[in-house]
Amino acid sequence: MGGIAVLAKAAGHKVTGCDANVYPPMSTQLEAQGIELIEGFDPAQTKLNPDIYVIGNAVSRGNPLMEEILNRGLPYISGPQWLAENVLQGKWVLAVAGTHGKTTTSSMLAWILEYAGLAPGFLIGGVPENFSVSARLPQVPTQDKNSVSPFFVIEADEYDTAFFDKRSKFVHYRPRTAVLNNLEFDHADIFEDLAAIEKQFHHLVRTVPQQGLVVVNGKEASLRRVIDKGCWTPVEKFGTDADWQSANAQGNGSFDVLYKGKPQGRVAWNLLGEHNRMNALASIAAARHAGVAVEVSIAALTEFKNVKRRMETRGEVNGVTVYDDFAHHPTAIETTVAGLRAKVGKARILAVLEPRSNTMKLGVMKNALPASLKEADLVFCFSANLGWDAGEALAPISSKTQVHDDLKQLVTAITQAAKSGDHVLVMSNGGFGGVHQKILDALKEV
Repeated sequence: MGGIAVLAKAAGHKVTGCDANVYPPMSTQLEAQGIELIEGFDPAQTKLNPDIYVIGNAVSRGNPLMEEILNRGLPYISGPQWLAENVLQGKWVLAVAGTHGKTTTSSMLAWILEYAGLAPGFLIGGVPENFSVSARLPQVPTQDKNSVSPFFVIEADEYDTAFFDKRSKFVHYRPRTAVLNNLEFDHADIFEDLAAIEKQFHHLVRTVPQQGLVVVNGKEASLRRVIDKGCWTPVEKFGTDADWQSANAQGNGSFDVLYKGKPQGRVAWNLLGEHNRMNALASIAAARHAGVAVEVSIAALTEFKNVKRRMETRGEVNGVTVYDDFAHHPTAIETTVAGLRAKVGKARILAVLEPRSNTMKLGVMKNALPASLKEADLVFCFSANLGWDAGEALAPISSKTQVHDDLKQLVTAITQAAKSGDHVLVMSNGGFGGVHQKILDALKEV
């Protein structure tokens, strides 16, 4: 929603917004864009008398401002629908969907198009460090000064659109190029099982034109089922036994790109892990559909700087490095910890976890947590506001785990355990009470 606000402001509208507990980097981005952010949902905000209220899916019935809007019959629309009607209409939309990797792959794809001089617009659920903003309108390409770029890259989420529109957000986007990165069970608060999510992904596939392209992770049985439900668009697969493959991966992150078995070039970067290689293959395939030569995409990725809150180093004190990462699903947690392990070797990893997402709060994934944290040397779990017993769920790794429901006590426990040479990996999809800086500040006092 913050990104949509940025796009609306850039399009010439006067924009205000309200939310509760907005945290960086989105809060600072909104401030930098001159967008007034109002804390809370006071019905008195209707005195601003806007032309339209754009409603995000975090707003539900019972919200005092929303109830006032409904009672007075004021005009409102969902964020995805507003975006589709006011920004995406007539554009070549490149949509990146999947349980994991949407933000990183969208950022890679937008950067490739930018590097190629195509000046795309984009809306991404994080802040790509190559751009320093999460959203912008299409710009004027370097090779054609007479027209605005037709390309728009969007992170395409399967979560529902709004309390009044229970379809997945991505069905509004009508992509010409669709990337299906992976598909696991998530969002247990709105989907009863994996099959329900597969159905929504099939709805997305149904919107891609015959002249479009669907780029699919060839390893995922769930995505094979999605395509088997019906697909009227050419498909290119990436991964094992696929059109696009990686080979000769090195410890520094570099790897070769193969297309139909033929070498295309080597990506030389310092991003680690198979998940980043898969993200890169998906972005290269999607960019090729938009007319970018593979060698140009490979050159662009060598200059890719990743996304904020993706293994982002927040600071180092007394030889202890503190990282911030958005991981919150067990698969993402396992991948993130493994990626750090590959980077730091035998050095100790202190994993700090906040199970904050709706799915995690429901406890649906709790039994998968111990295995996801196997590569960590010590585990610290923040258990406030959980509807299940974190200590019980993490019992299989209790010898290396501490559970705290008080943030101050959590910080104290981490700083008491940390030694020079350690790596503290903080994982949450929220602000986590600013725990990263609290840890760094506390380490200075040790």
